[in-house]
Amino acid sequence: MNRSVRILGVPTDYGANRRGVDMGPSAIRYAGLADAIARANEQCVDDGDLSVVRAESTDPDRAPMQDRAKFLSEIQDVSERLADVVAGVCADGDLPLVLGGDHSIAIGSMAGAAREADIGVVWFDAHGDFNTPSTSPSGNVHGMPLAAALGHDEFADLPWAQASGLDPERIALVGLRNLDPPERAAIHDSPVSAYSMSDIDERGIVDVVEDAVGAASAGADGLHVSLDMDWLDPKEAPGVGTPERGGVTYREAHAALEQVASADVPTRSLEVVEVNPVLDSHNETAELACELVASALGERIL
Repeated sequence: MNRSVRILGVPTDYGANRRGVDMGPSAIRYAGLADAIARANEQCVDDGDLSVVRAESTDPDRAPMQDRAKFLSEIQDVSERLADVVAGVCADGDLPLVLGGDHSIAIGSMAGAAREADIGVVWFDAHGDFNTPSTSPSGNVHGMPLAAALGHDEFADLPWAQASGLDPERIALVGLRNLDPPERAAIHDSPVSAYSMSDIDERGIVDVVEDAVGAASAGADGLHVSLDMDWLDPKEAPGVGTPERGGVTYREAHAALEQVASADVPTRSLEVVEVNPVLDSHNETAELACELVASALGERIL
C-alpha cells in the first residue's frame, strides 16, 4: 500500500491505578517495533511522543468529577491533542499507530479516527471499558473509554470525549473476562457485539473474530483496532497493570490480528496499550506487542 505507518507514543498513566504504564511506548520501541513493521512490508515513520505532564506534578482531585473520574482534565488535554494528530495522519492517507500508555488514550484515538469517516471498532480486551464516572468502582478512566466515545451518562456533556457518529452497532468487544456488575448490565442493554472468553472457548478464536470484524465493518469506512495487552493470558503477557487469568494464548492472539489484517474494510487506526515494563519480565510483553502489530499489518508465516 502507498502509505506509511506513523508511530505516536502517548506516555500517560492518568487513567490507570498502577504506575509504570507511561513507559510503555519506550518499551515497545525498544523491543523492535520498527523491525516488526518492516517485516510486514510497511513503511514506518516515528513521530515521537505526545507531550504529557507527569502525573506526580498534578492533583487528581482537580478534575471536574473529582475522584469519580481521576485526572479527567489532564485526560481531556491529552485526548484533544491526540485526536487532532490522529485525524491529521488519517487525512494524509497514513495509518496512525498509537502506543500507550493506559487505555484512556483510546478516547482521543477514536475521536480522531472518526472525525472524517464512519468507523467500526474492534476492541481486544479482558475488560469492557464500559464504565462511567457514576458506575466505576475505582474512578480510573482507563475503564471508561468506550462509554466516553458513545457519550454515555456524564460523558453526554463532554463533547471532547465522544467519537462523532460512532454507531454502537459497529463496536465489537472480544475476549471479555472481567466486568463490573453495572458495566455488564450496560453492555447487555447496548447494541454492541460482545464476545467473552467463554465464546472463544466454545467456538474458537477464528469464528469469534470473524463475527466481530463483520459486525464492526458493516457500513464502516475503516476500522479502529484497539489492543489492550491484558487481553492475553498473563503467562503470555505478564507486563500489564490489570492481569486476568484465562486470557487468549499466543497463537490465538496472532490468529485474531491476522484476521483483522485480512478484513475487507481496512484498518484506519491502530493502538496498543497497557504495556507496563515495571511489571514485565525481560520486556517480553513489549516484544509480543511488536509481533502482534506485525500480524495486524499483514505479516504471515507463509
